[in-house]
Amino acid sequence: MQPIIITGGPGAGKTTLLQALAQRGYLTYPEVSRALIREESARDDGILPWTDLPGFAALCLDRMSSQREQAACSTMPAFVDRAIGDICAYLKVGGLPVTANYLAAAQGYHSTVFFCAPEASIYVQDDERPHNFAEAQAIHRELVTTYQALGYAVAEVPWGTVEARANWVLARLRNGQIGE
Repeated sequence: MQPIIITGGPGAGKTTLLQALAQRGYLTYPEVSRALIREESARDDGILPWTDLPGFAALCLDRMSSQREQAACSTMPAFVDRAIGDICAYLKVGGLPVTANYLAAAQGYHSTVFFCAPEASIYVQDDERPHNFAEAQAIHRELVTTYQALGYAVAEVPWGTVEARANWVLARLRNGQIGE
């Protein structure tokens, strides 16, 4: 099975949803970009998205490609917290071109992408999430547009308890209500 993407703007509860899926025994992969921001911030010459977006995008592409390959080898559904299509959207938000290598690399995931919209009640800015809430909403809209342009179907995960959100995602997978 191709890896299943859970994405959306910052502050949408994606990581919490992935943790709930992991607790139910599903294979999950953490968000690459947040880990890279932590790692690169610790370096004197670190590559960060707000100082070198093209360089940071290249780091993300390498790690997300490896993550997708690992997830694709699983015999059970594997969920990823953000994916290569997110890189394309963030490049657009940054006013940079999205080159053919990113567009090609963004393929190879489950045909439906699960989107979690930013939620004001849980939104927190931090060192790894410098965007204000309005910017988070704009990023979310660009993510939806980008994934649709890449040929993916979009499934908006309704806001609710973590358990309800996990149930909603899994019900769509079990009932074949989304493409493969």
